[in-house]
Amino acid sequence: MARTALTREEVLETAAALVKQHGPDALTMRKLAAELGTAVTSIYWHVGNRESLLDALVERTVADLAAITARGRTPAARIVSVARALRRELRARPHLVAMVHERGLTERMFLPAQRTLAQEVHAAGLRGARAAEAVRAVQIQVVGHVLVERNRERAPVQSPAEVELWQTATTDPPDPALTRALAAPIDPERLFTTSVRALVDGLLTPGNAPSAPTAPAGGRPVGDPERDTGDGGVGRGPYSH
Repeated sequence: MARTALTREEVLETAAALVKQHGPDALTMRKLAAELGTAVTSIYWHVGNRESLLDALVERTVADLAAITARGRTPAARIVSVARALRRELRARPHLVAMVHERGLTERMFLPAQRTLAQEVHAAGLRGARAAEAVRAVQIQVVGHVLVERNRERAPVQSPAEVELWQTATTDPPDPALTRALAAPIDPERLFTTSVRALVDGLLTPGNAPSAPTAPAGGRPVGDPERDTGDGGVGRGPYSH
């Protein structure tokens, strides 16, 4: 007997769980109806057809990432907290993030995090192109790290593995502690936090502003981050081609 008390939020929550677990191709209206214990017609009543459902899931994902907030007592700590939260959100929903990207809404998805980062780099005293560069650098650090993590997880099993190679690298290592550490399994969260802290510390250190680009005769500086609309401009997103 089909259930009658069903809400749009329940439909979206269940659909999101299916996509997270199996990917968008596994999301069919029949499968979703079976998970909810209802009729397919009830799904259509609440969310429309499958394309409308996917659009709603994309909007929901964008809204979820907009909820990221900064935490900490200093601008540096707050920037790192945003980066860590953004990484967790991206890691938690790779299939949904891919759907956002496929629908051309990646930049919109990242905008709230960018705005939060902009507030924090302003609090740290950065302005203009240097502030924009800091925001972009942190964002790309997050995205790049997540992509590397995902690629490692999906890669074929390596034999010998990295830890085995370091364990047998040398019988008389010059730095035994280093060798032991590299032979140990990677802690992705710790590694990410270490790398993003180092990046943020460098970006916020006074005097670490990038040197001014050289201007050709009679023209503006090549790669001027405030005006360049090419590949070097600060306005391009991490998935731009």
